[in-house]
Amino acid sequence: MMIILQSKWINIKEQIKHMTLASRTYYRYALCTLVLFIAMLTIASANRQASKVYQFHISEDIGPAAWRKTDRAFTEAKSAGVDLVLIELNTYGGMMNYADSIRTKILNSSIKTVAFVNHNAASAGALIALACDRIYMVKGASMGAASVVNQQGEIMPEKYQSYMRGLMRATAEAKGRDPKIAEAFVDPDVVLPELKEPGKVLTLTTSEAIKVGMATAEVSSTAEILAQEDLNAPVVQRYQTTWVDKVIDFLINPAVSGVLILMIIGGIYFEMQTPGIGFALVVAIIAALLFFAPLYIQGLADHWEIALFVVGVILLLLEVFVIPGFGVAGILGIIALVCGLAFSMVPNERFNFSPVEPNQVMASFIIVLASTIGSIVLCVIFGKGILKSRAFQRLVLADEQQSGMGYVSSVKNVDLINKEGVAKTALRPSGKIEIDGKWYDAIALDGYIEKDAIIYVEKHENYNLFVRKKKEEKVY
Repeated sequence: MMIILQSKWINIKEQIKHMTLASRTYYRYALCTLVLFIAMLTIASANRQASKVYQFHISEDIGPAAWRKTDRAFTEAKSAGVDLVLIELNTYGGMMNYADSIRTKILNSSIKTVAFVNHNAASAGALIALACDRIYMVKGASMGAASVVNQQGEIMPEKYQSYMRGLMRATAEAKGRDPKIAEAFVDPDVVLPELKEPGKVLTLTTSEAIKVGMATAEVSSTAEILAQEDLNAPVVQRYQTTWVDKVIDFLINPAVSGVLILMIIGGIYFEMQTPGIGFALVVAIIAALLFFAPLYIQGLADHWEIALFVVGVILLLLEVFVIPGFGVAGILGIIALVCGLAFSMVPNERFNFSPVEPNQVMASFIIVLASTIGSIVLCVIFGKGILKSRAFQRLVLADEQQSGMGYVSSVKNVDLINKEGVAKTALRPSGKIEIDGKWYDAIALDGYIEKDAIIYVEKHENYNLFVRKKKEEKVY
């Protein structure tokens, strides 16, 4: 091959020698142009082969998980320097505020975005699709029906519809699509006789969306989309779901949140009823961390909501162990604790809940209150049984301290039963009492007995005196 090329090059040089000066110059210019053209083709081909695509899929309801996935996907796409972000949609919608956050993230991105509707882009999903530069749909797909509804499917008040109409119009205008058609996804009063009946919100099929310019083309796979976008053999990077994502998605489930709240309240209750047992407090702390941490990561729980919960717990502890009786501090503590838990489960800006559906706030309060009441009922019914169970006994010290090893203990004195005495300290519920000039450790069966109150011993178990406050006798 090299011999042939050398021979041809020699022939070319011989031909150049016999040319006139003008012919030689022209020939050299043509040769340089040819070389430059080949170089440009080589560079263009290299650029086409170097195209990068980032792909992720939104199939869940639009909410905290979808927003966190989108935010992370665009961060990774920007770091990777991709040329296109491909979002595969198959969702029936979800929460309006998170859909708006996703829409804003797409609109503000400098990377070209493509939505692949496979097979549903309803409600909030339609808003996300409209925010993309191009929309492709599979055969039999649909897009639209974006009226704001509550969890029961009932249409929300006009304030919410007006806000959604504005989002739809603005998004369509930003991407050069017909804002009237986008508004018809929300407003049944928009007149489009060729597309929908009067009084009905608009839902477009694949062929209809292509006909009116809302979608680019019908495709059957992402490979067809990349071909239509003129990307030759692109490098596709896909979103990888981590174990952290799975754990967070599990913990923010309302049912799991309810169980964690039950454990929080139950742990606090046992800690206040049985002083000195640290296991209950550990359970409450772990449950609180599992409750608040994923909500904080998702952007739901804010600092002030967590602080409100902590203040509520402190007020309850002060009410039980420091302040006699149960009054303002206890009531404020319960309110702060419940509000801290409930507000952490819904998105808001401090006390601004305008973007949040009212039924969502109500649902979070119902979960918290039901879990709290359920926890108290279970503690009252099964509290003693739990403390005496084998499983619980494994968690506390059970070693025997025998007299032969030098240990001594108090002697059970049944003669103290029904005897009266005086509370030398406040019993919250444990403290000191005096009977016949001797001091004893005692536990108040009523939960609290103030200092200097007259008490009587009701029972003596496990070397502990259990006392009640003596009722004052009325004199007539």
